[in-house]
Amino acid sequence: MFKRTKRKNYRYIGLLYILPWLIGLMIFQLYPFFMSFYYSFTNFNMVAPPSFIGLDNYKEIFTNDPGFTQALKVTSLYVILAVPVKLAFALFIALILSAKLKGINLFRTVYYLPSILGGSVAIAVLWRFLFMRDGVVNNMLGNLGIPSIDWLGNPDVALYTLGLLSVWQFGSSMVLFLAGIQQIPGDLYEAGSIDGASKTRMFFKITVPMLTPIVLFNLIMQMVNAFQEFTGAFVITNGGPMKSTYLYALKLYEEAFTFFKMGYASALSWILFVIIMVVTGIIFKTSNRWVYYEDGGKS
Repeated sequence: MFKRTKRKNYRYIGLLYILPWLIGLMIFQLYPFFMSFYYSFTNFNMVAPPSFIGLDNYKEIFTNDPGFTQALKVTSLYVILAVPVKLAFALFIALILSAKLKGINLFRTVYYLPSILGGSVAIAVLWRFLFMRDGVVNNMLGNLGIPSIDWLGNPDVALYTLGLLSVWQFGSSMVLFLAGIQQIPGDLYEAGSIDGASKTRMFFKITVPMLTPIVLFNLIMQMVNAFQEFTGAFVITNGGPMKSTYLYALKLYEEAFTFFKMGYASALSWILFVIIMVVTGIIFKTSNRWVYYEDGGKS
């Protein structure tokens, strides 16, 4: 009887330890999550009480809001451009940092730093100064005899400049790729060498297939982050020029905090949520064709 009581006390102590996290989850995540769904069916401006209007917000978005179409188009292009390049670059750096060299841990730390700093407003401001018309990048190009490029003022180039900022924040993906590379059995490479396979062939036949589970995870995480990208577009270009960098999160922010259409912004956020869920579901559905595991099975 005494032991059972003691076990129950341990359970209560465990609940007590996670109580702050549970309170934070309910107040700052679950409550806003469900309330935003309710607000998406209302006309709410944060001053007057919300009034229920049914599906009017969604009808307005899909039938009479060209900004929604533009934001969705630009964001989709941004995701398609930034995510694959970011993952490829992260894998490339991970391969370099997997070498057994003296002081390699220092280089791994240095290469991870951009992911810690990259999402900050300060880095976005620095990026704007680097790529402005008379910025550091154009000065370097001028020293090489290359004409300067209007990185942030040309609608055909501005989105690529924002994509470079995203690619620069490759550290988290790189760390996962590096961990995966270090877990690949060495005897696979030894067998490939005995068979006369080149390093390039072993990369595509051994390294890449063994890393596909990590590729799947990184792809989903970076895709979700890219769909929600906001800081760069807001600080560097503010959606310009000619709305060529008008990302979805910027559209959502304007509706909520410039026009104070909280119900409308909530509807936009739920549409984005559904889009992300659909894309994630498609990736998972197709992953059984290209994700492999060490035992030879597929996902």
